[in-house]
Amino acid sequence: MNKTSYEIRVCQNCGLRYPLVKDQKFGERCPACLGQTVATLEQTLDREPQTDDQALDSRINLRVLLDNVRSAWNAGSILRSADGFEFRHAYLCGITPTPENPEVRKTALGAQDSVAWSAHKNAVELIKQLKTDGFEIWALEKTASSAPIHSAIQPSNAPKNIVLVVGNEVTGVDPGILEIADRIAHLPMRGQKRSFNVAIAFAVAAQILRSQYLAGDERG
Repeated sequence: MNKTSYEIRVCQNCGLRYPLVKDQKFGERCPACLGQTVATLEQTLDREPQTDDQALDSRINLRVLLDNVRSAWNAGSILRSADGFEFRHAYLCGITPTPENPEVRKTALGAQDSVAWSAHKNAVELIKQLKTDGFEIWALEKTASSAPIHSAIQPSNAPKNIVLVVGNEVTGVDPGILEIADRIAHLPMRGQKRSFNVAIAFAVAAQILRSQYLAGDERG
């Protein structure tokens, strides 16, 4: 495990409290006002360890399809969440940036090496092939006929192979995909906004989908 240390520093001028990792670029001057700071605490920082490959859960085969996600940061964040929720593959479609982009790698934090990925120009054509290969296509989108994702899994009809589709930050999931998707699910919203950031939405949906599926699998 790679370990280093960090300090909690407090500015003597403006009172800003912030962490300073060893060898971090901006140094000991306050990043807000450039005032003098003092260290109030030193702590060991544990970096994420490199783990051995683990056997994949055979009960479910989850994959994600990014349909024209334009932000490299969102793409990288989705890859990182995909790793955490044991999604086996990420299909990067249309204008979605790939891990060849340094901004994707910046937010993926190595997940691009543990989640298999492939780039495709046309998501609709890809989905037709995936359906032929036995995958159910679940589109994450709010429509007049969509269902809350937490109620989508039932023990009697839980599919093993699922591709969860997330769409463009502005236009959403391609209408051509919605027409051929097996299910359209949404995240219920409680506040004033109508949608979550796509990377956040994927992480929430992935957690609900996986937990609901495995709960249904155990009941079944």
